Amino acid sequence: MPRGLILWLCLSLLSGLVSLATPPDWAADAIWYQIFPERFRNGDPKNDPVPASLEGTWPYAVPAGWQVSPWTSDWYALQPWEQASGKDFYHNAQLRRYGGDLQGILDRLDYLKDLGVNALYLNPVFDSPSLHKYGAARYHHIDRHFGPDPAGDAALFAAENPADPATWRWSAADRLFLKLIREAHRRKMRIIIDGVFNHTGTTFWALQQARREGPGSRFAHWFHITRWDDPMTPADEFDYRGWSGIQDLPEIRRDSENLHPEVRAHFHSIVRRWMDPNGDGNPEDGIDGWRVDVAAEVPLGFWREFRGWVQAINSQAYITGEIWWDDYAANTFRNARPWLDQAFDGVMNYRFGDAVFQFLNQPRCTTPAQFAEALELQHQQYGYDRCLALQNLLGSHDTSRVGSAVVNPSARQDHGASLKDDRGYDPRAPNAAEKSRWRQMIALQFLAPGAPYLYYGDEVGMWGADDPDCRKPMVWSDLRYAPEKCLPSGDQRAPDPVSVDREQWRYFRDWIRFRKAHPALRRGDYRTLTIANHPGVLAFERRWQGERIIALFNSQGTPVRINSSDLGIEDLRRWKLEPAMPSDSRTIEIPAHQYRILVPR
Repeated sequence: MPRGLILWLCLSLLSGLVSLATPPDWAADAIWYQIFPERFRNGDPKNDPVPASLEGTWPYAVPAGWQVSPWTSDWYALQPWEQASGKDFYHNAQLRRYGGDLQGILDRLDYLKDLGVNALYLNPVFDSPSLHKYGAARYHHIDRHFGPDPAGDAALFAAENPADPATWRWSAADRLFLKLIREAHRRKMRIIIDGVFNHTGTTFWALQQARREGPGSRFAHWFHITRWDDPMTPADEFDYRGWSGIQDLPEIRRDSENLHPEVRAHFHSIVRRWMDPNGDGNPEDGIDGWRVDVAAEVPLGFWREFRGWVQAINSQAYITGEIWWDDYAANTFRNARPWLDQAFDGVMNYRFGDAVFQFLNQPRCTTPAQFAEALELQHQQYGYDRCLALQNLLGSHDTSRVGSAVVNPSARQDHGASLKDDRGYDPRAPNAAEKSRWRQMIALQFLAPGAPYLYYGDEVGMWGADDPDCRKPMVWSDLRYAPEKCLPSGDQRAPDPVSVDREQWRYFRDWIRFRKAHPALRRGDYRTLTIANHPGVLAFERRWQGERIIALFNSQGTPVRINSSDLGIEDLRRWKLEPAMPSDSRTIEIPAHQYRILVPR
C-alpha cells in the first residue's frame, strides 16, 4: 500500500476520534442580553462599595473623600472627591463605583422577560476589588459587594483554605447568585457568566500566598514569577508576567499545550461549583455555560479539557469565546474555526458587527455585494449550522455603543472611538436620522443568521464612546437623570436629556417577538438574492420548512423601487410588507437608508 495512502488512513482514523463541538439546541433560539453588574441596577444600597474595597486594584490609592458615585449624575462631571484629586476624568473613571449588584438584576428580571430576552450573559461576578472584576481575588465566591453582607462574607473567606474545596462554604453573595439562577430559570432564561482563566488579579489568593512563602511555595509555579522580593532591601522586588504587559493582571503559567496542572485542577473545581452547586448530578441549579475571556491567548488544549468538564456536567451548556482581532492594525479578524471545531459552541461575533457597521454605518465603505460576501465567507469557514449559534453583537463592554457609533461613523470598531483618543469625537446623543440608521442595523441583526445580542441599555437608547464611556449606569424610567453637558476636558457642550427612549424599547421588543414568531429566522437557510439594476440594495431570503422571508436593505441615500418579479414573486398582494406601506401588486419602494421585509400572508 502506498505510504501516502497509509498516512491518509491514519489521519482519518485519528480525526474520527476528535469530537467536534456541537452547540446546544437552544442556542439558535437565544436572544442574548449582556449585563455589566456594577452598572445595571443598585438594588441594595446597604452593600455599596467602601473605600477599603478598592484596595488592591489600579491605581492602588483611594482618594480622600471617595464616595460611591451618584447613579443619575452627568457622566463626565467630576464629583467633589474627583475634583479634589487633581486628576482628570479618565483617571477617576477607574475609581468610580456606582453600586450595581445582584439584587438589582433580580429586581429587573421581569423587565427583561417583558422585553423578550431569554439568555443572559453576566460580565465577571467573582470577588475582586476592580470595578470590572476581570482581576479575580477568588473564583469560588461571588463579589462580596454584589451580595447582602460584605462584612460577613469577608469573615467567611478568612476562615477557609482557598486551595481546598472541602473547606469552601456558601457566602451570602453566593446564595443570592444561586437565587438569581433559580429565578432566571423559572422565567425560562438561560444564564452564563464570564470565565477569566488567562489571568487573575493582584489580590488573587494563590499569588499572595506565593509572595509570602517565597520560591518554595507550591503556588510559585502557578504564575510566571520573574523576581522575588529581597527582604534585605526596603524596595519590593517581587515581579511576574502580566497579561499583555499589564501588571494588574498576573498571567497564569502555561506551556504551548495547556495551563499548569495544579491550576487546571483548581479551575475544574470552579466549574463544578457553579455548574452543579449542590453536587447532585443535576445541573438545573447551576449556570448554563460560560463566556471565556481572551480565549485565543489560552492554549487550545486547555479549552478542549474545559469543554470536557462542562459537558460532563451539562451536555446542553453553551461555551462562547472572545475570539477577536487577528491583526488589530490591519482590521482583520481571527478565523475562529479551530476553537469552534474543538471547544466552543459559539463566539462573540465582533466580525459580524464590524461588517454591519461597514455596510450600513459607512455605506461608501462596503457595498451590499461585499457585505454578502463577508457573511457567506464566515458561513463557509465556520459551517452554516454553527453560525446559527454565534452571538451576533453590535456593541459590548469593550466597544463604543451603537448610539455613539452612528454619530461618529468614521470611527472604526474598537479603534480610538473616544475623546481620549480623538479630539474630534462627538459625545452627543444620536439625532433622528442617526437613530434611523441604528434601527436599520438592528433589523439586519435580527434577520441575519445567528443569535441577536443586546448590550444593556441599547434597548433604551443609551449612547457612549469606547471604554469607559460604554459602561455608564443603566437608564431606568423610575429615576431622573441630570442632562449630559460636561466634557472630559471640563468644558461644556449643548445638553442632552437622559431618559428612557420608549420608542426604541418597543422597537427592540417588536423585533424580538418577530424573530420568535418565525423559525426561518432562527434555524432557516440563508441565500443572497441578486436584483438587476440595484447594486445598492442587499437582498436575501431565509427559508425553513416551507416558510420564506425576504429582506431588502437600501444602503443608498435615495429611494429605490424594486419589481416583485426580480424576487420571484408574481403577486405582492399575497405577501405582507414590513414596515407596512402602500404598494401595488408588482413593485416595492424602499426609502433611503431603510429596509423592507416580505412575509407570506
